[in-house]
Amino acid sequence: MIDLHCHILPGIDDGAKTDADTLKMLQTAVAEGIKVITASPHHNPEYHNESEGILEKVKEVDAIIQEHQLPIQVLPGQEVRIYGELLEDYEAGKLLTSAGTSNYMLIEFPSNHVPRYASKLFYNMKLQGLQPILVHPERNTGIIENPNLLYDFVEQGVLSQITASSVTGHFGKKIQKLTFQIIEHKLTHFVASDAHNITSRTFKMKEAFELITNEFGEEVSKRFDINAHSVLLNESIYPNSPSRIKNKKFLGLF
Repeated sequence: MIDLHCHILPGIDDGAKTDADTLKMLQTAVAEGIKVITASPHHNPEYHNESEGILEKVKEVDAIIQEHQLPIQVLPGQEVRIYGELLEDYEAGKLLTSAGTSNYMLIEFPSNHVPRYASKLFYNMKLQGLQPILVHPERNTGIIENPNLLYDFVEQGVLSQITASSVTGHFGKKIQKLTFQIIEHKLTHFVASDAHNITSRTFKMKEAFELITNEFGEEVSKRFDINAHSVLLNESIYPNSPSRIKNKKFLGLF
């Protein structure tokens, strides 16, 4: 199992605070069957994590892995809050793609809306050979209120990643229901933990994949796993055609 979104690097964002926290997260990940983690510390106005510092932290975590002989690998990456100068900073070497070597980049929206310039920026990213992966769309207020926004991005060629804890109901039944509809309508391509610790924001990957298999079949679970492997290998992903979520009243918000 591969986890493409995890806040496991110690002391640089709201994830692991210490080396001891990182070790506990690594041990929990191994117990869940995770073999590879792409570290994804926040790069946003609150946590300004650029590539050089992230690469150093990954080396520190690798030393922890070696010391404790854990059967897991941690690769560099970043969770980038969308902003206007993103491409300029990428060209300047400040931003990392997933696994540090692929063309895939994790992009986060502000939690309470969808920026109006997002579509244009995604278009320009793809022109420059970058493949955006929109993370946890099921927890974005704008998409919750209008899931067709996610459909429009996916139709544009954007990929998306749902959170394992959204699948399992950790964020509530309404978010879980939307997450299931996103899967059903082929509006997402990856499942990742977005783990920050082993208590309130833990991995839930094994449980999520079991639920997905029960609800949608083994082929859907396997496709998520294959897609994650494709990111690590920097191979192209050819998603199935998405469809719109027609019942906009399913959350009781309209």
